Amino acid sequence: MATYLLEHRHTAPKLCVLLFVFLVFVVGPITALSVGEARLVRSNTFAEVEVEDYTKYYNYVEMTRLLKFMAMKYPYISNLSSIGQSVQGRELWVMRITKDPNADVPGKPKCKYVGNMHGDETISRQVLVYLVNYLLTRYGEDPRITELLTSTDIYIMPSMNPDGFERSREGDCSGDAGGRSNAKNMDLNRSFPDQFDKINVQQDDVPEVTAVIKWILEKKFVLSGNLHGGTVVASYPFDDSASHKMQGYYSSSVDDNLFKHLALTYAKNHPVMRTGEPKCPDTPDETFEDGIVNGAKWYDVPGGMQDYNYLNGNCLEITMELSCCKFPPASELKKEWDYNRESLIAYLEQVHIGVRGYVNEATNGTALPDASIVVVGINHNLTTAKFGDFYRLLLPGTYNVSAIATGYMPMTVVGVQVVEGKATELNFTLAPLGNEPTGGITVPFTTTTVPTTTSEARPPAQPEHQPIQPQDFRHHHYNDMELFLRMYSNRFHSIAHLYSIGKSAEDRELYVMVISDNPTVHEPGEPEFKYIANMHGNEVVGRELLLNLIEYLCHNYGSDPEVTQLVNTTRIHIMPSMNPDGYEIAREGKRGIGYTGRNNSNNFDLNRNFPDQFTTITEPRQPETIAVMNWLKSYPFVLSANLHGGSLVVNYPYDDDKQGRTEYSKCPDDKVFKQVARSYSQENALMHKGHPCEDLYPSAFFEDGITNGANWYNVPGGMQDWNYLNTNCFEVTIELGCVKYPKAQHLPLYWDQNHRALLQYIHQVHRGVKGMVIDIKDGTGIPNATIMVEEIDHPITTNLAGDYWRLLVPGTYHLTASARGYNSVKIYATVPEEGVELVDFRLTRVRSEPNGQAPKDPGATQDPAEVVFQSFIKDLSLGQGLEQLVQSTITESSFRYRRYKELSEFLRGLTLNFPKITSLHSLGQSVEYRTIWALEISNKPDEPETAKPKIRLVGGIHGNAPVGTELLLEFAAFLCINYDKNPTITRLINETRIVILPSINPDGRELAREKQCTSTVGMTNTHGKDLDTDFFGNASQRVVEAQPETRAVMDLILERGFTLSVALDGGSLLATYPYDKPVQPGRNMGVLSFNAPGGYGMSKQWPEYDFSVDFGHCPEITVYTGCCLFPPAKQLATLWAENRKALLSMLVEVHKGVRGMVKDKSGKPIVGAMIVLNGGVRVFTAEGGYFHALLAPGNHNIEAVADGYQQQRQEVVVSSYEAASSIIIEFDMDNRIFGLPREFVVATAAASMTALVVTACIIWCVCSAKSNQQKDGFHRLRQHRDDYEDEIRLTSMGSKKSLLSNEFQDESESDEDTLYANANKL
Repeated sequence: MATYLLEHRHTAPKLCVLLFVFLVFVVGPITALSVGEARLVRSNTFAEVEVEDYTKYYNYVEMTRLLKFMAMKYPYISNLSSIGQSVQGRELWVMRITKDPNADVPGKPKCKYVGNMHGDETISRQVLVYLVNYLLTRYGEDPRITELLTSTDIYIMPSMNPDGFERSREGDCSGDAGGRSNAKNMDLNRSFPDQFDKINVQQDDVPEVTAVIKWILEKKFVLSGNLHGGTVVASYPFDDSASHKMQGYYSSSVDDNLFKHLALTYAKNHPVMRTGEPKCPDTPDETFEDGIVNGAKWYDVPGGMQDYNYLNGNCLEITMELSCCKFPPASELKKEWDYNRESLIAYLEQVHIGVRGYVNEATNGTALPDASIVVVGINHNLTTAKFGDFYRLLLPGTYNVSAIATGYMPMTVVGVQVVEGKATELNFTLAPLGNEPTGGITVPFTTTTVPTTTSEARPPAQPEHQPIQPQDFRHHHYNDMELFLRMYSNRFHSIAHLYSIGKSAEDRELYVMVISDNPTVHEPGEPEFKYIANMHGNEVVGRELLLNLIEYLCHNYGSDPEVTQLVNTTRIHIMPSMNPDGYEIAREGKRGIGYTGRNNSNNFDLNRNFPDQFTTITEPRQPETIAVMNWLKSYPFVLSANLHGGSLVVNYPYDDDKQGRTEYSKCPDDKVFKQVARSYSQENALMHKGHPCEDLYPSAFFEDGITNGANWYNVPGGMQDWNYLNTNCFEVTIELGCVKYPKAQHLPLYWDQNHRALLQYIHQVHRGVKGMVIDIKDGTGIPNATIMVEEIDHPITTNLAGDYWRLLVPGTYHLTASARGYNSVKIYATVPEEGVELVDFRLTRVRSEPNGQAPKDPGATQDPAEVVFQSFIKDLSLGQGLEQLVQSTITESSFRYRRYKELSEFLRGLTLNFPKITSLHSLGQSVEYRTIWALEISNKPDEPETAKPKIRLVGGIHGNAPVGTELLLEFAAFLCINYDKNPTITRLINETRIVILPSINPDGRELAREKQCTSTVGMTNTHGKDLDTDFFGNASQRVVEAQPETRAVMDLILERGFTLSVALDGGSLLATYPYDKPVQPGRNMGVLSFNAPGGYGMSKQWPEYDFSVDFGHCPEITVYTGCCLFPPAKQLATLWAENRKALLSMLVEVHKGVRGMVKDKSGKPIVGAMIVLNGGVRVFTAEGGYFHALLAPGNHNIEAVADGYQQQRQEVVVSSYEAASSIIIEFDMDNRIFGLPREFVVATAAASMTALVVTACIIWCVCSAKSNQQKDGFHRLRQHRDDYEDEIRLTSMGSKKSLLSNEFQDESESDEDTLYANANKL
């Protein structure tokens, strides 16, 4: 037996080895099985297009991106803008190329090229893009190109018909595929007004033509080329005749010889065109002498663009046909560019032939725009531009030229010699009628030619000319000042624009006059400057000086080089009076420490009323203060001065310190402030001496006439410190004299002492560094990027277009630009002694994928339609996009308050008149059974369209505040009326689901009364319940049934699907956000505050909107539209004007954030998946698996969770100006078991199974061995059965085991115990 067991013991290791092999080769592969991964597929940005790619045509998206890229790459010689939109909403892009492209400078004639007017004639589109790149890349390297861009203002429109191009087909030489006409099937070159026939075209059918006409009339171009295809020839006016003979009739203009010369200039430089034999396959025998032809002689074209340019603009235009095939293969592009390059440049140079000059007023040198320039013997006049400049193209010869202007004596110069090459200079000075003309009526010509190679052309020097000084020296009370400002704004409207930033405590307007060459818009690269005066109502010198400054700038613009340069390169905002109420009670003759009128009408010192960094200001914020704070947040001001009186010194920050002591309180930019302060004091000799008011303050001394504010005396709550700490603006306070309210006869002296200083201080805005912060991928500017200067703890931020200005003293600096979602860039820059250093930053985006992997599929491209829409949203978000939309959609409205019955009829009227885009629903009824209406506006209002964002606009929750109701009704009508009329509005409606609830509390509205600003009548519903406190949300517990109005709105909210909600209320002027009484922080505060309309203060919100966030998973803000709850109806028009842009902005903002789709690996959408944003806010996928969530700009973490699927995480980057980032989440089945990874569970199970198998085998071995021993023992027992039988019987009541154990213990127990012990170890 021992031998038997020993043999089995030797087989155990073999068995273990076999089991181990089984574990490795069988169980191992099981645990290594891949269980798959869910993928998040991000839509990648459009691959960057090579500029000179001769292998393909650029479609609209590629061309747009390329033009934007080039404009951002060369911002100081190029500027990209759109003059309008096509029928299908594509932008009509124009690239302006010239030195200093953001300003109109006198002395530079304007010329243009227009391509792709017929959408299927495509060579022109490509060669003009190549031309843009050629000019930009060779500026500064090629002397010819450098001179051309320095002396010429060039505008290039590659495609006038982008819609037609998209329909055209490459290789279609005859245009059979369509695309020639626009999207309304209108031939754009038959749609211009014609001299011989009336062209019956509706403007809405040809928005492209309407935009170009406006462009032609505004710019006063001198020379133009219209590029076509279908043959090879240069055609010149006229294009048709009175007889409209189809062919063979030569219709000549009075400038026929000049047109021939221009056409020959193009043709002779084109290797095919100059032969006159294009040899086109469809017309092989057609020839053109010298490669040119009169348009009408070739064939009659009524309604053509080139004739319109000549007859209605100042512009001479010819038409160039570039190729026989309209849409040749892309392989022909390089050849066509080579054929046309020299012709395009040589033709542009022709803008400098003939005569050029200025027409000015004889008495004061003021420029005379719109004066007529008449060439005797040529019956075609042109008019002067806004600088009084003109450019009359003429062939070499002798001419008599006259200048004629209404109200002035005509002047004729005889014997003007025009030579080949550069233009002859010819200037006119016209005397007003009734005065003796200074130079006579007819004078001989004596002027020489104009050199145009200088870096900046200016009006001719006139040694006898001196700037026109102000004549209006008197004190202007409010009404007088208002008339003065309105008069100058109207008279000099091209450079002056009057606006109000708000009202004083006594309801007087706080006027600002902005003066610039383009006063109504911010031009990227042009700094914003401001002067503020009369903050203390009894300190009046600054008020009068600023009125004098307005007069001075307006009268000297265009004639004085310094003024012209300042106005062209700076946007100057001038607020003559910040405290008009105080001024009205101040008294003339007060000096020193006079106080009457110092404070506002509420008796608060406005220069102690701003938030302070060291001291808590407890006085209530005054309306003047609030208006100025909002104003400063609305414009990217760079430099400012606040004009005071009572001493003679320039005071700079800080104005106070922590201890409140009179000691030097140094700010990080102390050196800059000293520099700009000295720039003013050095121009005021008395101030610079540093001894002001010696009779009042004999011991006072200010070195160089400047002082640190706190070192003079402490001023907590001052405006200049608030400027510096809360905006990009550096402000100083200038004390103008010891007498606060001097006699009127002394005002000329103050002007003499200060006017040079006022101008010199404006110049300081052009010191330091400036430039752009640009997205390196697409060339667009990055707003709100931060610019840091090493060792100067004061960051500034970029404006909407990505432009910035950072004032610095001369020296070398280490600058860092950073932005959310981008990698920072550091640059060294040296600031010169004079002028500004240009420093551009190009940032790369931070892109992350799950587990830190690199982005997938870097070459993937977005859907072109999505790219176009992203560009659409970006254009509305940046610059003047929304403002231009507002201006282009002004409609007549009749404002009044509507009660319930009229409101219901109005809503029904919208659905009857606009059935395709509106749908009216009842959400429920009020206590008194009035319907709670919901109006949906969309291009498919009766379809769910869950892929589109959905916005909810709510009004009338308080019946006594009905302004919101009326604004929403007007907004609904505004959208409907402009649908299919305005492309932008149409696009917004097509891409958005808009739900408007104009009145939640119709019962309360019936009780409220007009002109009750504070009454609570109608605030509640019929049960006396404030509906704004009746919502079950934010962890509160309901103990009573909701009001019927509340329940109706709650049911709508619980349907979910909304991306954003905006509620309009009254009684204040601010925007609010959740939570009112939070039990948890509002985790989406960033997006709520970011998406609030501009110009409103921010506060926490009321319970209805907590409910929207908590249960509807939709961020909601409330906008309080005005302090008066129920203002007079006559104020509704003003309130609409103030809120229209903000309401439209909400339709733009709702498209931002992040959006996407959740689906499984088979492509099946997953409905109800939870999207967790930044670990807190949750949204759920709708039908189709779509979701959309608003997020503040920056990086955000997204988790996607769905039952039965693996949880996913992703990081997205959200921009403040781009449409929502689009992601696709693909789920695998959940590979977690009991909350543990499937791999771990499978491996553990396999190991356990292995252990069980091994254990079972061991037990089997043991049992087998034991069985053999037991058989042997029982055999022996049976042998002695008789001997033991009696003993067994006696012990039958006991344990048989004990007997067996006693019998066999010595033989088997030790081996059996060893086997069981080994098995237990396993």
